[in-house]
Amino acid sequence: MRFFLLILAVCVSQITQAQETDSIVKTLDTLTWKQVNRVGLDINEVTFVNWSAGGANSISALLALNSSLRYKKKNLIWFNAIRTRYGINKQEDQLLRKTEDELELISTIGYRKDTISNWYFSGRFNFKTQYSNGYNYPNRDNPISRFMAPGYVFVGGGAEYGKNIEKLSFYLSPLTFKGTFVLDQKLADNGAFGVAPAVYDIDGNKIQDGEMMRTEMGILITNAYEAQVMENIYLRNQLSLYTDYLNSFGNIDVDWEVVFDFKVNNFVKATLGSHIKYDNDVKIIEEPETEEAEALERGASVQWKQLLGIGVVVDF
Repeated sequence: MRFFLLILAVCVSQITQAQETDSIVKTLDTLTWKQVNRVGLDINEVTFVNWSAGGANSISALLALNSSLRYKKKNLIWFNAIRTRYGINKQEDQLLRKTEDELELISTIGYRKDTISNWYFSGRFNFKTQYSNGYNYPNRDNPISRFMAPGYVFVGGGAEYGKNIEKLSFYLSPLTFKGTFVLDQKLADNGAFGVAPAVYDIDGNKIQDGEMMRTEMGILITNAYEAQVMENIYLRNQLSLYTDYLNSFGNIDVDWEVVFDFKVNNFVKATLGSHIKYDNDVKIIEEPETEEAEALERGASVQWKQLLGIGVVVDF
């Protein structure tokens, strides 16, 4: 709860400073439709031939697509985006493994009282899921996730601040619905991703299926920031904080991604990124060492993913 309040205080402080320094009178916005599409492919490969130190040959690829459509006229803005990533890795003597799998849809609409104000009354829709089965490798018999298992939906309304809203924005929604979908009965029966698990009798017979959906209502705070920090170095930061009113208020779900794009030329770039997640409803499962033993549930933990790659990118 203290962390949640601290983040809120920092956001309010930055907004206040931006308002105090904003002495430029804005002109009326004209009708604008702006579409941006970007496709990127990163490939990493390592090959060893008579290498005395040893090593395993490997190749990995990551395909990313970002497409956005923005409408802006006078006091109305409407932003829509689709973001998707899929990555695979093949190492010597191992089957193909998935390294990235993400699909996200975003739609935000906002209205301000006049062209001078930086505050928008906003509504937001967000949907996230994945494409294919996820496994706790090397175990490939029991998927730990699937398409729409989980799937997340956020719908809410609130206020958004942005002096230059395409580059910097703060969004606060005091009333946001969060739906968690687990559309796989086996995973739902296990209570995966926070849904209510199946009910069994004393003989182990299932008498009630696990629920495939979990609903929450809470507070959502987001921050999006993009900047050219140095020549040919571009920073993208996205932070999302959510806490539910009814279930463990103050226990915050965190989704924080920071990405640096290093531009070599118009088509070649390098990427360095960090992605941190925490959700108290997502429990970490340890696979048993033997077939007779049961899987162990460690509880929720901080999830961290680091990305470093070089590849080609095309804007159209």
